[in-house]
Amino acid sequence: MLVSLMLLAVSGVNAMQDKKAKEILQKVSENTRSFESLSVDFIFTMENEEMAIHEENDGSIQLKGQKYLVNLPDIGIKVYSDGISIWNYMVDGNQVTISSVDADGGELMNPSSLFSIYEKGFNSEYVGEKSIEGKQFHEIELYPGEDEYDVSKVSLLIDKSAMMINSATLYGTDGNLYGIKINDMKTDVGLPDDYFEFNAAEYNDIEIIDFR
Repeated sequence: MLVSLMLLAVSGVNAMQDKKAKEILQKVSENTRSFESLSVDFIFTMENEEMAIHEENDGSIQLKGQKYLVNLPDIGIKVYSDGISIWNYMVDGNQVTISSVDADGGELMNPSSLFSIYEKGFNSEYVGEKSIEGKQFHEIELYPGEDEYDVSKVSLLIDKSAMMINSATLYGTDGNLYGIKINDMKTDVGLPDDYFEFNAAEYNDIEIIDFR
């Protein structure tokens, strides 16, 4: 679900948006696309009040076009994609599964989706401005136009000064609440293409399961 929150390439699908929300989201999208690459440190949370669950984990994402690397060291998961294949590496078990991008969940399985999710058939609504610890944010809510996604709502906080997404909260239809809070973001970090390819030769006795 973390990857679902963070991964969607631009396809030009238009959503019904109120004017202010559309203007802000377009500025965020244009700003994000102006960078060749991004390196983001974040906190990922999952909550379920009914089941008394609260999980919080640190993570990082590196993005370059459709390529990405998601690292969740607390959970022991790394997800690589070169835009064609996806490698899911599990530290526990020393196992990697490989699948093609097209077969691995569609548009919501690309971390760059956090920066262009409004283009994917979501209706948007401008909620208002919010002040947190002296910083000013725009709050925008997204609602899926169809039952394509297993979410009822996505809430975004956008840093007014940087015009970049600061956090996203996803309300799952499974009753879970998933959140990402960005702690640090670096732009144009100069990542080579092979950085996003999993190298099995670096791991001894690794189990490889290839679904391609």
